[in-house]
Amino acid sequence: MLFRFAETRIEVNHPDKASLLSAVATRFVSGQGFALATINLDHLVKLGRDPGFRAAYAAQDMVVADGNPVVWLSRLARRPVTLVPGSDLVLPLVAAATQAGRTVAILGATEAALSAARARIAAEVPGVTFGPCIAPPQGFDPDGATARAMLAEVAAMGPGLCLLALGAPKQERLAALGRQLAPQAGFASIGAGIDFLAGQQKRAPEWVRTLALEWLWRALSQPRRLIPRYGACAAILPGQVVQALRLRVSG
Repeated sequence: MLFRFAETRIEVNHPDKASLLSAVATRFVSGQGFALATINLDHLVKLGRDPGFRAAYAAQDMVVADGNPVVWLSRLARRPVTLVPGSDLVLPLVAAATQAGRTVAILGATEAALSAARARIAAEVPGVTFGPCIAPPQGFDPDGATARAMLAEVAAMGPGLCLLALGAPKQERLAALGRQLAPQAGFASIGAGIDFLAGQQKRAPEWVRTLALEWLWRALSQPRRLIPRYGACAAILPGQVVQALRLRVSG
């Protein structure tokens, strides 16, 4: 699935979880780094508004669909992909890194969330080795001196996995910078994945996700923050449908 924003093209280049994890495992074994982004409708809104975010997304090596609207648009365009939520990737990515003998770092969330998530990961993935686990200060700048110091710690650990739990666009911007400063590391932007593992945030029940109503469940739980966001997402859907139809026609 392909999305166009002015001069920038963003492609969902791994259609499913199996394809992604196979590519990640290959990079871990060879000691190659990567940046992984999980695109959703909110990201599409931000991509349309923010040239810096577009540049960061263009630097990602791997992109998967983290949102049912992206999956539906891909089917409309006859370039189908499946749903691969970033929060579902945390443990499989850590398992792949551990199997390859790689270290796992975490940047983002809070100290309490990091501590609880580390305990949960260690219980779920025996043998995992942790590197730097850092909760950035409030107002963290993903292009600033603190970001560069964090990435220096990641670079020092050598080939491995770095989970970024900062939310968009900060995590994708940090991943893009990380590809330059810590090129042997694999950066995975996972949003609230650490908070979910730590129990700091509650994910929608499975039946809600099965019905593709997680957005509604989240909107009702945080209306002031999320209803305006989802309104902006709804506003761009007609234009995205037109783009998908054009892709369908072009083959």
